[in-house]
Amino acid sequence: MWQKIKSSLFLQVIIALILGIVIGLSFHDFSLNLKPLGDGFISLIKMLIAPIVFCVVVLGIYGASDIKKMGKVGAKTILYFEVVTTIALMLGIAVAYIFKPGVGMNIDITKLDSKDLSTYTERAHAISSGSDFILHIIPKTLFGAFTDGDILQVLLIAILFGVSLLLIPKQFSSLVCQSIEAFSEVLFKMMGLIIRLAPLGVLGSVAYTTAKFGLDSLMQLGYLVILFYLTCIVFVVVILGSILKLAGLNIFKFLNYFKDELSIVLGTASSDSVLPQIMKKLRALGIKDSTVGLVIPTGYSFNLDGFSIYLTLGVIFIAQACNIDLSMHDLLAILLVSLVTSKGAHGIPGSALVILAATLSVIPSLPAIGLVLLLSVDWFIGIVRACTNLIGNCVATVVIAHWEKDIDHAQAKAVLDQK
Repeated sequence: MWQKIKSSLFLQVIIALILGIVIGLSFHDFSLNLKPLGDGFISLIKMLIAPIVFCVVVLGIYGASDIKKMGKVGAKTILYFEVVTTIALMLGIAVAYIFKPGVGMNIDITKLDSKDLSTYTERAHAISSGSDFILHIIPKTLFGAFTDGDILQVLLIAILFGVSLLLIPKQFSSLVCQSIEAFSEVLFKMMGLIIRLAPLGVLGSVAYTTAKFGLDSLMQLGYLVILFYLTCIVFVVVILGSILKLAGLNIFKFLNYFKDELSIVLGTASSDSVLPQIMKKLRALGIKDSTVGLVIPTGYSFNLDGFSIYLTLGVIFIAQACNIDLSMHDLLAILLVSLVTSKGAHGIPGSALVILAATLSVIPSLPAIGLVLLLSVDWFIGIVRACTNLIGNCVATVVIAHWEKDIDHAQAKAVLDQK
């Protein structure tokens, strides 16, 4: 048994998660001091994400060799992301109005404490308009995007760099490509070393959160949390499952294949740490490197299915809790604005609350102070939100590869059927 635990990261993370809850409930003050374990692990991961994304996107574009094909794959990818994101946003609206999670709370907004909210509303101003959002994608300097860790800016640089590689003589581009490939291997090895610390990160994060908020925080807004969890499960099994079935694969076998990675995301509420492993496993399914290298990093910014569900569900929850009636015009505005604000949320500190604040600012009748209601449960919601985002991007990669005939279906089925 010990040998099995020692060799299985999945079991280690699950045990750490359970221990974190026990320690958080039993040793309150001690658990609050464990916060640096979780924060440190996430910080180690985030320092590598920008250069890894740059490398895999450049290599993906260069591996395609054909600018027209790369453009076609990119266009199909963005189209797929927009369609599925729209479905997720509309699902959030539908669930909010059918199950009414905020109705009956009768919150008096004048009594809400806004001291914890200023950070999020300040960041929201940077993305509150379409023009600001577009201009924000352009970094001030070439290296500024990497130091700030802004994934959208890194994507822009990587796409320009990759396309430029295809336009210069082969003898030069191949040397640059070999250097980037070697550098990416080193980064992946670094990430592999950091991932071994995942159980510690999960233990610290879960213990701190349990001690700070207690299990009562789940009861306080429990209906919303449970409703969001169930909505994400339905979205994954029904919507993504149906999409994956069109590509000839089974969603349950697919989820089992990625169980190690999902367990890490479950404990840390972040999908950054598993980027290299996810890409490696997708290649093992018989998907071409160029497709994996283009779809996954792009999806981390443009295809946030779990986040999209939460965005519309959260906005309407706040409206219901504060007894504010939204018109059809308001709902349409929320949907259209959410299609923009949901992009690039990845990499922004406290991204969910920041983007919610930006979306709320578009509807004058919705009070941004209502975000205070969600502060205590954001971490719990973030667990499933991150898992859903990750699953959505993995499914997207398979679908795009299926469309482009860049996947070996026989190999994919054989890998998923292995016990």
